Amino acid sequence: MKSYEDVYKTAGAFSWTELMTADPKAAQEFYGRLFGWKFDTMNMGQGDYHVVKTDGTAVGGIMGIPPESQGMPTAWSAYVTVADADAAVEKCKSLGGKVCAGPMDVPNVGRFAVLQDPQGAVFNVMAYSPPAN
Repeated sequence: MKSYEDVYKTAGAFSWTELMTADPKAAQEFYGRLFGWKFDTMNMGQGDYHVVKTDGTAVGGIMGIPPESQGMPTAWSAYVTVADADAAVEKCKSLGGKVCAGPMDVPNVGRFAVLQDPQGAVFNVMAYSPPAN
């Protein structure tokens, strides 16, 4: 059986879930009480990012809707691990999908893009960087 960390190395695995919301504090309160989640807060420059932890394991994040995305509805999104975000973008386009954002780098995390399948479902792909030693 694979460990949880293997999802960051296994192409095609769902590896992260993220909530973008106009009210991260209210979301933390709601989900914390509902599921018993704990949060580690990191300052990301444009605002705080709240890492969701269950039983001490980071499983997702909650963040405010960025200024350039104002008007976007509050929504959860899923990340799928890929070996190469740029190659995944090109393959998505060749299969009739669209690129909504990226690819772009997340320092100390990896390279990601926001994609849309031909039926309209939006998802993220992430090529994780190897951990720094």
